[in-house]
Amino acid sequence: MSSYSIQEINEVLQGEIVGFNSCKITAPEQLEEATETEISFIGSKKYEKFWATSKACVAVVNQDISIEPGENRAFIKVKNADLAMSQVLELFAPAPPVFDIDIHPTAVIDKSVTIENGTRIGAGCYIGPNVQLGENVTIYPNVTILDECSIGKNTTIWPGAVIRERCHIGSYCILHPNCTIGADGFGFRPCPEKGLVKIPQIGNVTIGNNVEIGANSCVDRGKFSSTILGDGCKIDNLVQIGHNSKLGKFCIMSGNSGLAGSVTLGNGVMIGGSASIKDHLTIGDRAIVGAGSGVAADVEAGKVVLGYPAVDARDALKQWAVLKRLAKDINK
Repeated sequence: MSSYSIQEINEVLQGEIVGFNSCKITAPEQLEEATETEISFIGSKKYEKFWATSKACVAVVNQDISIEPGENRAFIKVKNADLAMSQVLELFAPAPPVFDIDIHPTAVIDKSVTIENGTRIGAGCYIGPNVQLGENVTIYPNVTILDECSIGKNTTIWPGAVIRERCHIGSYCILHPNCTIGADGFGFRPCPEKGLVKIPQIGNVTIGNNVEIGANSCVDRGKFSSTILGDGCKIDNLVQIGHNSKLGKFCIMSGNSGLAGSVTLGNGVMIGGSASIKDHLTIGDRAIVGAGSGVAADVEAGKVVLGYPAVDARDALKQWAVLKRLAKDINK
């Protein structure tokens, strides 16, 4: 692994060095675990108390830090320590898995597939008819891409992912292991003669640029047209996005959360872990849904909701406080 001096790291961060340390920095690490040759970071004042007992030689910190680095230790002061640390992690990131050859001989690729320069396809992949693969696409082993899909340039698809027919993935996307794009939407109707009748799902999924989808997450295809994920959306592991849902730009969905069918998220919406959204609802721009919440009504732009059923976060906290007092009174 590479090592860097504090000056070399600061050339990337463009911060201000406070204090002195001459050692070569070998890795980034959290404060409690860092050794004398490692760099850490302090992204919040509540973590300043851990610096005294940390062995890290250098820390990336916010400009308003209220402590000094100490003897033979240093700080790199920046505007945003969390963002700066992402740059440090990129410096030390190990190389991705190696491809000995660009297209593995065990990959099954239809003769009609279009493959642009720099694209790599791993062992055991299946690429169906009329698929279009852009420049520098990386497809790791055992990925399935069915008929008439398109994948934009510089997108990475990790092992086991499945992209079903007629789905379109933008550029600079990351699809993590075993995620599924374009599974059938959950559509059934009761029928006196047949029980539950399956409603055909004839739409597709369209995903913008710079989208990341976590392991074992599923984006269902639309019943009629498209399920849409806008540019810059970040989807965690084990997330369900129902058919014909539409996500604006830069939405975040945390693990185990889910959208029922035909949900619309505005730009910059944040959905906490294990939250669930009822079908046909609209969540406005920059709204926040707290973890574990159940949303049963539209949410206005910029609003924070919490609870089950979800209400304004301040009202939810008041309700919980009242219930806590009632419980104490009952137990007296």
